[in-house]
Amino acid sequence: MRASESTTAFARLPWVQTPAPTRAQNPDTDEPFSAKRTEPAGAAPTEVSFGSFRLLPAQFLLLENERPVPLGSRALEILIVLLERPCELVSKQELMARVWPNVFVEPANLTVHISALRRMLRDGRDGNRFIINIPGRGYSFVAPVTRPDITAN
Repeated sequence: MRASESTTAFARLPWVQTPAPTRAQNPDTDEPFSAKRTEPAGAAPTEVSFGSFRLLPAQFLLLENERPVPLGSRALEILIVLLERPCELVSKQELMARVWPNVFVEPANLTVHISALRRMLRDGRDGNRFIINIPGRGYSFVAPVTRPDITAN
């Protein structure tokens, strides 16, 4: 008997009742912590380009040469926050507060997602430099950024 069959057979027993799952709720908003977010981390322009990449924050989508880049939602939110203020220091505390609102996370979580983001952007390879770390303080997006109405270097 396969594991899926044993679980199904077990669930059909008359005395077995599976309790309904409970959800943790945010005491400030009464919404479940696991609720899907429909908005990105913060207000951002409709389109931001850098190198061979194009970010569409409203669609929560990163493209490279018009092809979608497989990037996790937290890493994408970090990128959106950094691109809101190119060439400026964004503190670790601000990044964690924006990407994980009302949730306690270890700074190592931020490090892991920054690493994944750098890997997908090929940061540090072929002369590309997008994100720098200011040890103990935060991160800065340092590549030239182009927006439809604003240009930052």
